[in-house]
Amino acid sequence: MYGEEQQLSPLSGIHARELLLCTLLSPPYIYPDFGSFLAFAAKDTCFSMAESTEIDYTLNNPDTLTKYKTAAQISHKVLETVTGWCVEGAKVIEICEKGDKLLDEEVAKVYKGKKVPKGISHPTTVSPSSFVTPYTPLVSDAEEAATTLKANEVVKIQLGAQIDGFGTIVCDTIIVGSDGNVTGREADLLLATYYANELLLRLMIPPGLLASGSDEEKKQAAAAKPPTQSAISALLEKVAKSYGCTLVENTTSWLFEHNEIEGKKKIIVAPGAGIKGEGSVEVGEAWGVEVGLSLGSGKVKNLECRPTLHRRTTTTYILKRPSSRQTLSEIVRRFGTFPFSLRQLEDEKAGKVGVVECVRGGVVRQYDPAGEADGSPVSRLLTTVVITKNGLSRLAAPPPLDLSKVQSDKKITDEEILKILERPLARSTGTKKNKKKKKKSAKKATAAAAEEEDEEESSEEE
Repeated sequence: MYGEEQQLSPLSGIHARELLLCTLLSPPYIYPDFGSFLAFAAKDTCFSMAESTEIDYTLNNPDTLTKYKTAAQISHKVLETVTGWCVEGAKVIEICEKGDKLLDEEVAKVYKGKKVPKGISHPTTVSPSSFVTPYTPLVSDAEEAATTLKANEVVKIQLGAQIDGFGTIVCDTIIVGSDGNVTGREADLLLATYYANELLLRLMIPPGLLASGSDEEKKQAAAAKPPTQSAISALLEKVAKSYGCTLVENTTSWLFEHNEIEGKKKIIVAPGAGIKGEGSVEVGEAWGVEVGLSLGSGKVKNLECRPTLHRRTTTTYILKRPSSRQTLSEIVRRFGTFPFSLRQLEDEKAGKVGVVECVRGGVVRQYDPAGEADGSPVSRLLTTVVITKNGLSRLAAPPPLDLSKVQSDKKITDEEILKILERPLARSTGTKKNKKKKKKSAKKATAAAAEEEDEEESSEEE
């Protein structure tokens, strides 16, 4: 999701051993006496053991999909509101702060009275034109806090919510001040990104899952191997070149799991030297699918601005400074394994100091800000999807691009690409056909994960 540099293995769940270490290294007022802590640890250990033996966190459990969908609905609602705040002259820091506040408010409305952990799976980030990674400045950094949006700027908005550790993240690209009508190179960029995303989603469907025909034909289709990651990159590159764009290197799609947004599998588009993905998509999985395109080289460089986005890792390290222990304690308590911004900490300035040793010791990973090497505009889309026996469903997805308002003199002519784009994402059902007849709006269709409308738009354009 953020590329492959300085990749650490993230934490999947907080266990009693880690809680013991973190708590013993935290200020004493959290547990006034060791006996009370042992009681807590014993209780937590019993709970963890029961959890691991009794609760099914896979998509085989209907509650899992329900929680994913609930988180996705919140992500959609907040994304729509935040998009409306992205106008010329708006301060990025203020948009991010208001977005997180709205996420917290919406999360608080669901699963009331139940002991279900919930919160933000990804803080609100608003990334200016050439930024590749999510951007969220700090109030205490005066220069960056003054960053405002410019008219006609290409901006990426990313955020997400989680319910009981099932996180959904969504990212959309917009043009500041646009009424939806886009022309010129910006139109090329949006169209290339839209079709690259549609193509990648179809390439992630396991072979034979939606096959039709005789039993023998279905068997042959299922026996086919999924496309290699190099083949995926090559196909996406064809889409990019059709519009005079390039793929952003090391753009990574991750397997999503319980309390984990960077799982055991990953698909890397346009990987750099020595970097490769791992695994392929299977039924019963959730993924964060990302595409990134550029009007420039597609090469990425680290930026000089402060890293503000961080995440807890599985590494154990004895922190020496009280400020570091205080910061780590808050991170574990409030954010668990999900990404967070330093501006979300109770004391931002103290957090900036405390997180330094946490990063140095490897207990916290920092995401270094990165941008287009030549400063050209970059676009990104990120969609949270699930793969079931009926195909691929979009849970948290950017709203469909209004293709009638984006005008370009370029188009896709490659027959292989056009045929893939015609494929459905999921099996048609009576319910979906009824929705299609009712002609629901594209935005509502996306929120309801009704893939048929999206597929219809692709077919019409081709």
